[in-house]
Amino acid sequence: MAFITANELKKKGVSLLEDKVGKNEETIVTVRGKNKYVIIGMEKYNQYREYELNAAIMETREDIKKGNFIIESVDDHIKRLKKNL
Repeated sequence: MAFITANELKKKGVSLLEDKVGKNEETIVTVRGKNKYVIIGMEKYNQYREYELNAAIMETREDIKKGNFIIESVDDHIKRLKKNL
């Protein structure tokens, strides 16, 4: 894992990212000495998104098994959402 500062990023821009992210799976950007952002390559990002989507599917399947869902019309659904705002 690599670390870069926000100032380095401002000065060197994309060339710095290509160098750091290209060599590491992730790069942490620090702002005023604190870890603030993580930069990852697109391949890794897509992998994380796939994990998130799979987790959401598993949660949904579990909710369906438990009967934790509501069957209603679109109008009723919108009314319920507005009521809960």
